[in-house]
Amino acid sequence: MGALVLTLPDLTLVLGGAASGKSTFAEGLVLRSGRPRAYLATAQTFDDEMRAKVERHQTMRGDGWRTIEAPLDLAPALAGARADEAVLLDCATMWLSNHMLAESDFAAAETALFAALTQCAAPVVVVSNEVGLSVVPENALARRFREAQGRLNQRLAAEASLVVNVIAGLPQVLKGHLP
Repeated sequence: MGALVLTLPDLTLVLGGAASGKSTFAEGLVLRSGRPRAYLATAQTFDDEMRAKVERHQTMRGDGWRTIEAPLDLAPALAGARADEAVLLDCATMWLSNHMLAESDFAAAETALFAALTQCAAPVVVVSNEVGLSVVPENALARRFREAQGRLNQRLAAEASLVVNVIAGLPQVLKGHLP
């Protein structure tokens, strides 16, 4: 008997804290869809620690993923997704960080992202960090980031048909139903 194939909604949001298991859970959703897999990588590797983290994620994911490096402009990558694929965008938090550090026009980038998500031919699973559960950050940049991340997550959750929060590797469905 073959493995159960999941039908993914057009947009899924997988939230969680750092090292919560959210990426592994999201990868599992995409794998179980039985579709060819596209991975939109938003991380930039500026140091050895980040390079090692990216390499660990690549090793854990294994072969069979078409990887697109998209640290800032996700719209072309989403527009290039094939209808038969499943897309994993990992992660919205890193994408937001990249924009804040580049001091780019985040409002325009966010508008372009949501237009691209709406028009994407493939189902998309977005991974994002929940950063609002800890103490208030001590500096203005960190507070601006926390607020922007919260607003981005709320908007993603409003648009998504399925929203899952992962804590200690365990999924909690916040909206919709697991396929």
